[in-house]
Amino acid sequence: MTYIPNTLIERTFRERIVLVGVLFPGHSADDLDKDLDELALLVDTAGADVVARVAAPRDSPDPATFLGSGKVAELHEICLALDSDTVVFDHDLSPAQHRNLEKILGRTAIDRTAVILDIFAQNARSPEGKAQVELALLQYRLPRLRRASGSLSQQAGGIGTRGPGETQLEVDRRRLVNRMHRLQAELRGVSKSRGVQRQNRARGRHREVTLVGYTNAGKSSVLNRLTDAGVPAENRLFVTLDPRTRQLAMPGGETVLITDTVGFISKLPHELVDAFRSTLDSVCLADLLVHVVDGSSDNALEQIDAVREVLGEIGAGDVPELMVINKADVDPAQARQLAERFEGAVVVSALTGENFDTLVSTVGARLRSRDRLVTVRLPADRGDLIAAAHREGEVLEKESVGDVVVMRVMLDEVGAARFSAWAESA
Repeated sequence: MTYIPNTLIERTFRERIVLVGVLFPGHSADDLDKDLDELALLVDTAGADVVARVAAPRDSPDPATFLGSGKVAELHEICLALDSDTVVFDHDLSPAQHRNLEKILGRTAIDRTAVILDIFAQNARSPEGKAQVELALLQYRLPRLRRASGSLSQQAGGIGTRGPGETQLEVDRRRLVNRMHRLQAELRGVSKSRGVQRQNRARGRHREVTLVGYTNAGKSSVLNRLTDAGVPAENRLFVTLDPRTRQLAMPGGETVLITDTVGFISKLPHELVDAFRSTLDSVCLADLLVHVVDGSSDNALEQIDAVREVLGEIGAGDVPELMVINKADVDPAQARQLAERFEGAVVVSALTGENFDTLVSTVGARLRSRDRLVTVRLPADRGDLIAAAHREGEVLEKESVGDVVVMRVMLDEVGAARFSAWAESA
């Protein structure tokens, strides 16, 4: 068992954290280091300091303590020496493992999922976001209620001890389940409202583009650069939880709706995927996914795989995807080299605005890839039809011939059907 202390961290009001990773067969030490690096970023985002990193090889998890009794005893000594407050595992812990570890270590023991949920709880701002995070937290805590309710339940047994404790535990569990049902009903209402909004958008014939990507890849910065949205964009994980939709005017005159979504991460807790299902529906219904990648990251390929795994899990694996390699200002050569791996990828910098004209034109071309070129002859006094043609698609040519306006327009299937009465036959 090896550990690396962080001697630069002094005792402050922030929690002192010891990270624990287990090296299983088939995984390399480099992979474990990358996982612990990311876990350290998560802990820092949650508001705590990492004082040591512990790595322990094992063939398989120990059912009782995950590490085994000997390594847990060593971990206890490390925690005492460093005066740590909490131990964070990079792996999911069962309720029994939580309980046993805390009893042996004498301090809080949590897993990666608990850290991510804590960050989401800190960053949720809208009523919908708060409800989604609370539901995820309750789904995570429900099977661990026995451990969390130790002060309320009496599990030791004996006359006069068993009944009241079990009753109180069931009361606590019922309260959590009832609260979860109320939150689920509330989120179903939100999902229904979103459905009505999407129907209105469909009637307006606006194309929908959704930004997806690993957390901190720069999605919000890309949205701000494209639309002057003014949404918060910081160099931190999971700054954006609530989806934001803005209008983007394309060079051809049509308007596109572009939505920023919550960032993904490897080992994204299933509780969050389930709770944010209504929010992630916008990803599944998009006409195009703009996959924003941090081109300066050494783990960019692994991050791309993690995002695509989540997209497949939510049913968005078949939505057309445009790769956008962001942060080209940090390491241009690395960004270009990464872009060469993906056909049609665009290299940009949201910080400097580099290549955003190309990005917009590429998005437009991808959206129009299934469109048809239609020539329509519209009455010159029908300004409503002429304006609708501009809204529906991209006007390539426009000419006035007497009392008729002849237009060549790129239209999708629905738009072509709407203008079929004025279209010239092929």
